[in-house]
Amino acid sequence: MAQIAKMEVQTEIKSSADKFYDMFRNKRHLLAKICPQELKEGKLVRGDWKSVGSVREWSYDAGGDTEAVKETIEAIDDESKSITYSAIEGGMMKYYNTFKSTVNVTAAGEGSLVKWTLEYEKKNENIPDPIKYLDLVANLTRDIDAYLVNA
Repeated sequence: MAQIAKMEVQTEIKSSADKFYDMFRNKRHLLAKICPQELKEGKLVRGDWKSVGSVREWSYDAGGDTEAVKETIEAIDDESKSITYSAIEGGMMKYYNTFKSTVNVTAAGEGSLVKWTLEYEKKNENIPDPIKYLDLVANLTRDIDAYLVNA
């Protein structure tokens, strides 16, 4: 039986924690315009862009491959500036039984620290770790930060 595994990436950014978190909490619908190299399209499937249980579909570039995912917002903690998403359909689900991503933003000096945690269960031991998805969220973080700094 496969086990749940975790991978994390942390990035220091220049943007404030409040502004960066707000992009994911209230303005996620803008991300495909802000990050066109990574996110090709985002559309609302059910609910809204910012409530637990809402479902969105994204097409994105990960490791040179264009893929799609349908995700739901699983948890939101505004106090700790943390949001957890869970993949429910899409290309990655061919390889993983479960796949969750959590973004957590904390103030750090004049900027912030953004930590992404990927939690996943491989379908079998021959499946690679999801490094390309970790790279994707790290690139998104840098692109969003650049947008906010220049806005």
